[in-house]
Amino acid sequence: MTDLHDLTAHELSLGFRTKRLSPVEATKAALARIEAWEPSINAMYITDFKGALAQARAAERRWQQGKPLSLLDGVPITIKENIATKGVPTPIGTAASPMNPAPADAPPAARVREAGCVILGKTTMPDFGMLASGVSSLHGITRNPWNITRNSAGSSSGAGAALAAGYGPLALGTDIGGSVRLPAAYNGVFAHKPSLGRVPVHPPWLGRVTGPMTRSVQDAALLLNHLAKPDPRDYMALPYDDRDWARSLDGEAKGLRIGLLLDIGYGSAPQPAVRAAVLAAAKLFERHGAEIVPMQPFLTEAMVLGLNTVFQARALADFELMSPEQQGKLLHFIADWCRAGASITGAQTMRGLNQVMLMRDAACTACQPFDLVLAPTSPITAYKAEEAAPGNDVNRPFDHICFTAPFNMSEQPAASICAGYDDDGLPIGLQIIGKRFDDLGVLRLAALYEKLRPALRPWPQPPG
Repeated sequence: MTDLHDLTAHELSLGFRTKRLSPVEATKAALARIEAWEPSINAMYITDFKGALAQARAAERRWQQGKPLSLLDGVPITIKENIATKGVPTPIGTAASPMNPAPADAPPAARVREAGCVILGKTTMPDFGMLASGVSSLHGITRNPWNITRNSAGSSSGAGAALAAGYGPLALGTDIGGSVRLPAAYNGVFAHKPSLGRVPVHPPWLGRVTGPMTRSVQDAALLLNHLAKPDPRDYMALPYDDRDWARSLDGEAKGLRIGLLLDIGYGSAPQPAVRAAVLAAAKLFERHGAEIVPMQPFLTEAMVLGLNTVFQARALADFELMSPEQQGKLLHFIADWCRAGASITGAQTMRGLNQVMLMRDAACTACQPFDLVLAPTSPITAYKAEEAAPGNDVNRPFDHICFTAPFNMSEQPAASICAGYDDDGLPIGLQIIGKRFDDLGVLRLAALYEKLRPALRPWPQPPG
């Protein structure tokens, strides 16, 4: 029999409806998993044991009365630290932030609370969310359950590790350059980066989204049903699409023209195991009737440096408002990067933004001839846990996110799904990219791949 902590949200919901399972049992199983794993992986910023059990008991009563708030009522979920939940500080991963309680739930947190999800607590992230790693001046090092000497990626570091470790079937992460997809890749789980505006957030900003992170595509679609509901606080939101995403996942590869992007033009080249896994996925779709067309590189060094300039200037604006004592609490990697931005002029910032717009144009143009695109999520698998970037190379911090960041800037939907493992047993992420607003196409192809791919390995178990 499958352990409770390994059941999907769909399976838990069915168990609640038939009274074979209870939200209290599911929550206790998730909390036990947290207690077993946390000393090793450090994925949680705050765990609300008492509050989670109280939420679970309330959900159990609703199911018993036949009045659940939603299909996800009573299903455990974790929420990334920077997604505000009322009464909990939101320090954005850094010890430099004041620990002021959030006055209200952010839109995604409000939607899952309304759905009755049991909020287990908040997961870790790196300083400012500006690292694709699990290294934080506030939280310490978040490690990968598949190999605790390796990185969980970022910035949704704890969310990815928590899912792989069995801290409930649902998680909320955020993504501005790859921050749900990279942890999904490194931890062998699924993540959907929605089109910009599909999921209301507050405050909205260039490329910033909240996305569902799960162990299955169906669970992500179930969660999207709630996350996509409108919230007036997001003034960049798309018009509300009231479709049932979870009931819309059936699709086939036959007739699809799929682009294959193995060289994006800049950054780290895919490792042999990563390249082989993406090629195998492409061949799988080809056998099921898709046309696979190799794509030409479109990303340039100038575009990546322009993106770095914009992010660096943005971080500097926050950094300069800090006291010297607060600045001293930041990771030195981030503090040095912020200080280096002091020489950036206004004109250079605008030229950087122009390069970001060129990146956006290039990404959309490259994907236009195709229904969907396949690419690596990350060109590498999980690197050392203590490293803020691969090899701690502070001069090239964006090299390993060049397959993800362009699709934030272009506002395109993209997902990461496990496509196998390297020779060290570390997961590999396949990225599926759609045209702007085609979240359904991305989810459908991911659901099809989930059915067709080779069997995955058992989930990692806690030490001892």
